[in-house]
Amino acid sequence: MENIKKFFKNDRFAEHVGIELLEVSKGYARAKLEIRNEHLNSVGTVHGGAIFALADLVFAVASNSHGTIAMGINVSISYLKAVREGTIFAEAKEISKNPKLASYTVTVSDQSGDTIAIFQGMVYRKKDKLPVPAKE
Repeated sequence: MENIKKFFKNDRFAEHVGIELLEVSKGYARAKLEIRNEHLNSVGTVHGGAIFALADLVFAVASNSHGTIAMGINVSISYLKAVREGTIFAEAKEISKNPKLASYTVTVSDQSGDTIAIFQGMVYRKKDKLPVPAKE
């Protein structure tokens, strides 16, 4: 799993936004985002794009955790509760996997554990191996 963590350290967008990967195992990933002023929309709540970016990263990590390239082909998100501050967390769990397709559910929650969004995604699993990150 260390190679997966190293590989996703190269996700420059996630790093720019401030997403921190916390946990990775086969078909699973967990990350957090500490809310900053630039994550807020014009009404002062966390922008849907920030929540989506957090969910999308754990989706990508969980789906690529088997060591082969997995590319998102369909996703949907439902926003359930607004958040204005603190830290939000996303947890991706593999629901099903076959040689070509896999499905994941991501739960995004606030620091109190309340669900703020539910994300569902499907990936196409390529035969190509995930590139091994360069040694640091």
